Amino acid sequence: MSSALERGLRILELMVEHPAGLPVSRMAALLGMPVSGVHRQLRELARLGYVRQPRDQGDYLLSVKLSALGLSFLGRAGVTDIAQPILDRLAAASGELIRLSVVDGERLVWVAVAQGATTGLRYDPGREQGVVVHLASTAGGQAWLAGMSDADALELVSRQGLRPTEFEPGPGAPATLPALLAVLAEARAKGYALTVNSYMIGMAAMAVPVRHGKSGPIVGCLSIAGPTVRLDALRVAELAPKLREAAEELSAAADASQFFGQLRKSGETGHRTGQKAVGSR
Repeated sequence: MSSALERGLRILELMVEHPAGLPVSRMAALLGMPVSGVHRQLRELARLGYVRQPRDQGDYLLSVKLSALGLSFLGRAGVTDIAQPILDRLAAASGELIRLSVVDGERLVWVAVAQGATTGLRYDPGREQGVVVHLASTAGGQAWLAGMSDADALELVSRQGLRPTEFEPGPGAPATLPALLAVLAEARAKGYALTVNSYMIGMAAMAVPVRHGKSGPIVGCLSIAGPTVRLDALRVAELAPKLREAAEELSAAADASQFFGQLRKSGETGHRTGQKAVGSR
């Protein structure tokens, strides 16, 4: 790692994955850094208020400062005010987990969620906000890729990796690039991307893109996820119109958001497609 800033950010990213805290030695081992260097970084982060050590010689934990900054940014940018009511309504109508991801350069990042399942079996990941979406194995990722040309989609997937390194995908995830292209072609034909036992065994998800305005560039993706026993073919067909309607509502609302406006400009200069995009019909 080339700089103190990069080392500090890597430590923060690691701590996000371990909310119960970690000892300095464990962080050093996971990051491949000297214990002394990690300790210096943690002391500086503690001075700035980003981490805390509840007891001497104990584990370090993230403070709420980092999450508060993220929530404040989303609120001031209009993402929370614009998106959350729409997500909540879709969650209530579907009875499943709703997730909104936004395009961030060449990445797709989950930023907002609403849970519609209040009892019984439900999919509730809990820690996905702020997580970079794996494009090839998720419904949201496939919905975004399907809105590009095959060449652009393969370029992004080759950079991120067809198979994720952070987790083991299910048997439904595309195992080859030709299989992925077939999945994207099917998503364009249906008007939504659908994954079953792909991102996780026992989970199904469907997703459509969110555009800036009716026909502008894709600025994010909206998805419904739940147990496969409930999200069967019949239920998916019932929910598809509701998902598209919510995405169109988000697209219309995006015109009023400075944040989505910035994403629109990024999309206009990013990947383009001459093909029919998911959700465009």
